[in-house]
Amino acid sequence: MHNGGRQPALLCISPSFSPDTTPTAIRASKLLDKLSAQWRITVLTESPGRRPDEHVRVKVVRSRRPRRLLAGLQRLRLARLLEILVWPDDSIFWVLPAILAGRRVIREIAPSAIVVFMMPYSGGLVGIALSRLIGLPLILNLDDSPTCTDMHPSFPTRMHYRLAKALEDFYARHADAVIYVSETNLDSVRSRQPDHIRQRFHLVRYGADAADFRPRPTRTENFEIAYVGAMSGWWALVEREAPAGGLRSAYDAWTRLGRYERTALDPRTSSPAIIGEAIIDAIAEHPDWVGRVNLTLYGNPYPDSVVANALASAGVESVVTVLGPFPHDEVADIIAGADLLFLTLPQRLNGSRGGRISAKTYEYLATDRPILAAVPQGENWDYLTDKPGVWLVDPDDRQGMKEVIVGLAGAKFGGTPRTFDRDHLHDQLSYDTRAAEFADVVRAGIERRRSS
Repeated sequence: MHNGGRQPALLCISPSFSPDTTPTAIRASKLLDKLSAQWRITVLTESPGRRPDEHVRVKVVRSRRPRRLLAGLQRLRLARLLEILVWPDDSIFWVLPAILAGRRVIREIAPSAIVVFMMPYSGGLVGIALSRLIGLPLILNLDDSPTCTDMHPSFPTRMHYRLAKALEDFYARHADAVIYVSETNLDSVRSRQPDHIRQRFHLVRYGADAADFRPRPTRTENFEIAYVGAMSGWWALVEREAPAGGLRSAYDAWTRLGRYERTALDPRTSSPAIIGEAIIDAIAEHPDWVGRVNLTLYGNPYPDSVVANALASAGVESVVTVLGPFPHDEVADIIAGADLLFLTLPQRLNGSRGGRISAKTYEYLATDRPILAAVPQGENWDYLTDKPGVWLVDPDDRQGMKEVIVGLAGAKFGGTPRTFDRDHLHDQLSYDTRAAEFADVVRAGIERRRSS
């Protein structure tokens, strides 16, 4: 298609594009803002919300989701039924409206390619349909793999796992380029593809701009540990103490019926329980630290009653503060002024390597603050190894966490708080670099289609 000599265009599909929602949406927003210097960007999305940049045109397409029916089934505690029937996710109801809207937009902007940002994974179906109908190059950014055992350790049934694997392979074989953020996941999926498909795989990680995380003085004389994002594991803490009544047991059995578990994770290690216990241990060694060492969680979406119950059950309510959602543009101030940044991923009970890498990893590295990473062996561990100012421990290593806290808190209270020079990492972390990598993949996808 020709665009009359104007700046070339891209049609981008991102069901979840509101930049204050998920790390996936935030990354897509940042990348597209940078790419708008090279392409005219139009985004199809089903998520209305504040848009941070003026260079990206956003078209909201309404979903045909049967909201009342879905809400009614949720109220009747039939979420298990929804999990089985609605596949691959509830954005499936957006696919047809998005295809129809996409055809109209393509006639208007004459794009050079279609780029899809996932999750949700249904968005890829829109991209494939439009690519086939119009004959445009297709670049699929899967972000985290739908078969990643960290993100998706279990499936509603074994059939759903097979469907997820088949969908991922279908995407790889019908796209001109495929992007992942984890090299471990990329290698795993690429290894099961035919040779002529493997060259379509590309790694473009998350990023962070150091200019957003300039050093700031710590906020108080206390030792503040910060975690930014939605911790999970709350229900695991509550359920340890919850009585198992007949109806409750029957409901739990129903929710587990036929579930296919690929990897067993310890949900307690993705809660504040273990680091909270480590803080209490550190205070026990230094009684004068009572009230002076605290972990604050920023961005928790879970109900206050669940959080309070979980903290009390774990016995860490005196050292853990949990705050609700907040705008992403406040993240920099929070983490750049903390004394220690905490990162955790759940322990894998079978000892296998994990493929997930947390988006917080890059933002934390853009600061000069110490980082305590409680992560299993795998992608995140490997990426952080040998990075300055990073302490790596297993997710259930209470003693290891305590030793790190004692050392760093002692340094601050002794008048020499620790900071670390990571200037040499800033270029590779920056979204200018990530956008350049992404642009190279887009051009490679376009060139592949032209030569095929």
